[in-house]
Amino acid sequence: MRGDWELGAAAGGPLLLCAALLAVGCALGLRLGRGLGAADRGALAWLCFDALVHFALEGPFVYLSLVGNITDSDALIASLWKEYGKADARWLYLDPTIVSLEILTVVLGGFLALVLIYAIVKGKRYRHFIQITLCVCELYGGWMTFCPDWLMGSPNLNTNNWLYFWVYLVFFNGVWVLIPGLLLWQSWVELKKMHHRGFNSGKKFQ
Repeated sequence: MRGDWELGAAAGGPLLLCAALLAVGCALGLRLGRGLGAADRGALAWLCFDALVHFALEGPFVYLSLVGNITDSDALIASLWKEYGKADARWLYLDPTIVSLEILTVVLGGFLALVLIYAIVKGKRYRHFIQITLCVCELYGGWMTFCPDWLMGSPNLNTNNWLYFWVYLVFFNGVWVLIPGLLLWQSWVELKKMHHRGFNSGKKFQ
């Protein structure tokens, strides 16, 4: 019983921080999306949260990993990554694959999220091109984060603890598979509609 309490206490701070970022992202996205449809407002809420995670959480992780490592850092944000490192030990030291992917995620993923937010709010025609590119980057990042470790038998993943496995590994990473997948589907549907409208308009002038 005491062990469960200690586990919950250690996880409480990082989980509260993630919840706070989610609340801020949703509030900002819904405010930016006033007057838009429910799907676009939901997309904006997610994108604002996504950008916050890339810049506020993953950006410091990259910096701390390049100047040292998470394990030896006394920075406040390092406590979050130390907690996540209990589920995936590669985040505690300079793992080349993880840090390389995080550099790409922060720089390219964060930038694309901001561009996509602007494109949705302003109704830009390149919106779905950016949306597809960002979603593919997110899915590629997720695959390359875990596939190398899976091929080696998952030596760095803690699958014996329910919190570390189901919440940290499955839920948190699964969200970055589910929502980009839904946004890809949305882009597919919208591009198909645009194609049919263009095709039907062309037939009228024949």
